[in-house]
Amino acid sequence: MWHLVLLIACAVAIYLSCEWFVNAVEWLGSRLNVGKMAVGTILAAFGTALPESVVTLVAVTTGRTPEAKDIGVGAAMGGPLALATVAYAATGVALLLKRRRQRKDQAAPAAAVAVPAGTAGAAAGRSGVAAADGQGRGEALSDLAEAARLAKDQRWFLAVFVFKVALGLVAFAFKPALGLVFFATYAVYFWREMRGGPDVPAAEGVAGHGGHGGDDEDVLEPLKLQPRRASPAGWAVVVQTLAALVVIFFASQLFVHQLDAIGPMIGLPAAVTALLLSPIATELPETMNAIIWVRQGKTKLALANISGAMMIQATVPSGLGLLFTAWKFDAALIWSGAMTMVAIVYLLVTLRARKFTPMRLAFAGLFYLVFALGLVPILT
Repeated sequence: MWHLVLLIACAVAIYLSCEWFVNAVEWLGSRLNVGKMAVGTILAAFGTALPESVVTLVAVTTGRTPEAKDIGVGAAMGGPLALATVAYAATGVALLLKRRRQRKDQAAPAAAVAVPAGTAGAAAGRSGVAAADGQGRGEALSDLAEAARLAKDQRWFLAVFVFKVALGLVAFAFKPALGLVFFATYAVYFWREMRGGPDVPAAEGVAGHGGHGGDDEDVLEPLKLQPRRASPAGWAVVVQTLAALVVIFFASQLFVHQLDAIGPMIGLPAAVTALLLSPIATELPETMNAIIWVRQGKTKLALANISGAMMIQATVPSGLGLLFTAWKFDAALIWSGAMTMVAIVYLLVTLRARKFTPMRLAFAGLFYLVFALGLVPILT
């Protein structure tokens, strides 16, 4: 019972701390004069992925048995799968729910106006509601430029991921040294994102503090630590960012431990908990960040956060695993890698076809279900 209570408490703590984190990291990006997409792909992604990378580092460097070190390898494979499926699906569902509320808000005023049936006004009202309804499922998440940028990130990830899976299938003397290639790859990605430069804000003000911009992506909400200041102090931005990260780190670790305890209690084998539930738990901060940004109308940042976290998960933990373990995959890890690649190909196809909609994004979660079903014969 206490494990369940702690599990719920940790989930609430992670969500609330992510609220503070995304609020602070946007101000941090503004202070560092970086582009808004780099806020998602680099600052937010690096911040929430850093604790997981530390856990991987500890597992592969201090593990006294091959099994203990394999925990780090499993994390390096499970994290990208959870992001490519569950995190994207959660973003799609959040968008569907948000736009469903928008349709209701748009339909209510139209229904309140009494217009005789068959008149032009009634037809216009019906068409307006229909248009609002169509936006919920058929509207693309991004314009062509944004879709191209997201597709480029996914292609980067897929190339790196295919390479790291291939390395897990072979053994040769200098394989550990290739871990440095993964660190270098992320350094190049980091440089590419940061050199994009700052964005011109839509308004100099803050939402509720004199801003006049219409684009939610460009509007900064007041810093929660200093809600009455239009421009918060630099120390407050740093303190709020670091404090939120500390809470996210410890709440996430406690959340994983509760899952480890609850799994056997409900009859789940330890292997299932480690391969199926733990990756979702460790990627919970990134998923929460995306949901919060969607709720705020900042879909670009939500998607950038997930794609940036995927690049970190594909490189940094993999580099550590190659340096300190044999990096040899079993059937479960190979299956995990295969489903991750299938999910990414699905996302790339929808982007190329210009059908990257909330509904199709939500369908990405089905690949995690397929992965779960495929684990049954592998583990039995």
